[in-house]
Amino acid sequence: MAVKGRQQYGRVGPRKTSSSTLVLYGLIMLSLLIVILLALGILSISSSTNASKDSPRAHDLSFISHNSAHSDDGDEESKDQWLEVISWEPRAFVFHNFLSKEECEYLISIAEPHMEKSTVVDSETGKSTDSRVRTSSGTFLARGRDKIVQRIEKRIADFTFIPVEHGEGLQILHYEVGQKYEPHYDYFMDEFNTQNGGQRIATVLMYLSDVEEGGETVFPAAKGNISAVPWWNELSQCGKEGLSIKPKMGDALLFWSMKPDATLDPSSLHGGCPVIRGNKWSSTKWMRVHEYKA
Repeated sequence: MAVKGRQQYGRVGPRKTSSSTLVLYGLIMLSLLIVILLALGILSISSSTNASKDSPRAHDLSFISHNSAHSDDGDEESKDQWLEVISWEPRAFVFHNFLSKEECEYLISIAEPHMEKSTVVDSETGKSTDSRVRTSSGTFLARGRDKIVQRIEKRIADFTFIPVEHGEGLQILHYEVGQKYEPHYDYFMDEFNTQNGGQRIATVLMYLSDVEEGGETVFPAAKGNISAVPWWNELSQCGKEGLSIKPKMGDALLFWSMKPDATLDPSSLHGGCPVIRGNKWSSTKWMRVHEYKA
């Protein structure tokens, strides 16, 4: 009888143990799957706090920039800074009040004595040449030339997530009435200009002055409803020929010349519309794929 009892227990017992083990293994695997999905961001855990209308939204760049400040500026009267998505083709964003009024005036003051007629890059030789498509005057500031320039360049690096060492020196430009820059690409089509730092990946265009009329930055090949911008009725005729941004002192326009897959983006074609009234001062920072040896 004892033997039979042990035999019966031996037949029934393992089935119960096996079922319990399977359930346990199943719970463990389910827990691991949930942890993996949460880590990858496929699942999210919502709460009453996150559901609040005032809480941050995922990938909400405007919220992020509204709540970020440049603590090293020391300007107690600095204006509200916020980021505005302008376009996804090309990828373009405006960081409002990126520079202070004092910084804009400083850049103009150190550049003005050295202004010369602007040139363009010859795609065959890679050298600078005079051209009617660009009628402004300009000059370059050496990268890291003083503490104020260094501070601005560090801010640009923080904005773009591209190291300071990948940036060319700041270019300061001045457009008088009638002066313009015909639509063009910032990336290169020749091998000469990519030997140092590789291809230009992005451009940060900072407006150092307001412009009474004209002087917009226009993207003729941008995708989307170009007339949907709130400032459409304020644009010049040139500005209405594409997606346009009106110059405003302190604002910075970031646009990418390359797509996320590292191919050149033809929708980044852009130009500077003729100034109709006033003067236009701006500063350009070109960012490279690799370190740029200034």
